[in-house]
Amino acid sequence: MNSTESSALTILILAAVVLVAVVSNRLSERIRVPAPFLFLVGAAAVSDIVPGVGGKVPIGLVEQVVTVALIVVLFDGGLGIGWRRFRAAAVPVVTLGVAGTILTTGAVTLLAHYACDLSWRTALLLGAALAPTDPAVVFSVLGRREITGRTGTILEGESGANDPVGIALMVALLGAGGSAGTQVGHILTTFAEQMVVGVAVGAAGGFALVWFIRKVPLPGAGLHPVRALAGAGVIYGAATVAHGSGFLAVLVAGVLIGDESVPYRLEIRQVCSALASLAEIVVFVALGLTIGLRALGTDNAWLIGLVLAVLLAFVVRPLLLGPLLLPVRMRRGERAFVLWAGLKGAVPILLGAFAITAGVPGSRRIYEIIFVVVAFSVLVQGGTVGLAARRFGVPMETTTPTPWTFGVRLPHEPLGTRHYTIRPGDDADGTTVGDIVSNSDLWISTVLRNGHLLSITSDTVLHAGDELLLIGDGTTTGEAGEAENPGGSEG
Repeated sequence: MNSTESSALTILILAAVVLVAVVSNRLSERIRVPAPFLFLVGAAAVSDIVPGVGGKVPIGLVEQVVTVALIVVLFDGGLGIGWRRFRAAAVPVVTLGVAGTILTTGAVTLLAHYACDLSWRTALLLGAALAPTDPAVVFSVLGRREITGRTGTILEGESGANDPVGIALMVALLGAGGSAGTQVGHILTTFAEQMVVGVAVGAAGGFALVWFIRKVPLPGAGLHPVRALAGAGVIYGAATVAHGSGFLAVLVAGVLIGDESVPYRLEIRQVCSALASLAEIVVFVALGLTIGLRALGTDNAWLIGLVLAVLLAFVVRPLLLGPLLLPVRMRRGERAFVLWAGLKGAVPILLGAFAITAGVPGSRRIYEIIFVVVAFSVLVQGGTVGLAARRFGVPMETTTPTPWTFGVRLPHEPLGTRHYTIRPGDDADGTTVGDIVSNSDLWISTVLRNGHLLSITSDTVLHAGDELLLIGDGTTTGEAGEAENPGGSEG
């Protein structure tokens, strides 16, 4: 086989793996097993079965791949949250993201040392690695069901906040060397520096990227998502070089950009979302290929991982993070759902790779334990997320795929334009188009009902679920294109 055929075979295998991974999402809906678990265990089984695969994937390569994947995932997560949603849930997000991560690290450290008989340093590194959550997995296992309201924002925001916090904490611990217990001051200083620099660079980079997107036109629509992602990479690199948390900087930039009116915003979101989904697949496959199922039988890694996973899900998170949510105005069921949906995912994988590349004694065992915890969390907690949402009365909506689109391209920003979806009980529910137009400075340009364009007149009665495209005169709507709410909710 010549080099061209060998390269073609590699591309064939990689493309086939991606196709199987994408299609497996449909399989997971049928068998009620989360797709990330299939990626994880399937790749681990392949590393055992296929000769030459097990143990051949370099950890350093996995670290680099997961780093790039997390940049995309966190940037996309920030875009999805946006400043308005973040501001409405800032207190629980920051509390869970910062205080919750530190408390979880301490609790897992104690449990790993006393219950699992691990050394203090190994237990501390394991605690830092297992503290972050990955609710992005929650939304992938929900499929077409979407968590609405504040609960979804808290889950997304917590993940976005505690990922950089956990990474910064691990970096500080590894920088302290083998005497972490005697260098508490150095660890705290490094951690604080990571957080402050990350926020500062992220805020500055986010505003700069918005200005760049608005002021510097590009010749093709396809270049705009590329520019946005390249900007996220620049922000990550700048923050990291400045000894800050690059991941936190990327998240902050995404949040600040999320609600801004920029050209080709829809295309940017679509590309980032697609790449974030691909990144999740790559991360779980990469972990599986580096571990091998047989390796879990050595040093009781599977038993320690199972014990820690159970304690994390049923003891640590409810008892330590539950009180942090008490001041938040939430129903008891919503609070319980947030505590149950704290899944582990990509970040523990990356932090385990950090420990191995840093040459920490026993780091391979840490990596194997992380595998078990992540697998348990995705299978058990992820597999019951839908049931838990129904049991705790968390509002969910089933999103209908909309593969067809119709629109117009405008050379200038459409000031005064806003999209709304009417909710049950809104003032616009049961109101005619004529009444809304006559009582405001708005014009209803388009109405979508049940996925179909509706031919409207002044006598057309609007109902809950209708999607409205509103056009104002630009004075009551503001420069960002925010229309007065005619009784509907923002779509």
